[in-house]
Amino acid sequence: QVQLAESGGGLVQPGEELHLSCTISGDILALDVLQWYRQAPGNQREMVASMLTRGPSDYLDSVKGRFGIYKDNARNILFLRMSNVKPEDTAVYYCHVKDSLGEYWGRGTQVTVSS
Repeated sequence: QVQLAESGGGLVQPGEELHLSCTISGDILALDVLQWYRQAPGNQREMVASMLTRGPSDYLDSVKGRFGIYKDNARNILFLRMSNVKPEDTAVYYCHVKDSLGEYWGRGTQVTVSS
C-alpha cells in the first residue's frame, strides 16, 4: 500500500511562490498517475495538476502558467510549484497517485493566500 504525506503549505501573500511536497512511501517510478488536487470550503475537490507515465502534464485552466508539477525520482517526492498565487488558490491541497493495484490519497496540506 502506497502512503502519501504532503507538506509545504501555509500562509502566503498574493503574488508569492510556494512549493508543496508529497513524499511517497513506494517507488515513484511504479506509479502510472501522479496528481495534485485541491478543495476549498464549500467546493468540490478539483484536479490542479496531473503527470502521467506518458504525455505532457495537464493543468486546471486557472493555474496554467503559474503552477508546475514535477518529481524527484531518487527521493520519491512529487512537487507542486505554485507561483504568483492568488486568494482563490486558497484550499487544502492533496496528493493523489495510482498504480496497478489502486489509487491513494494523502491527508492534505492547507494553503491560505491572504494579505
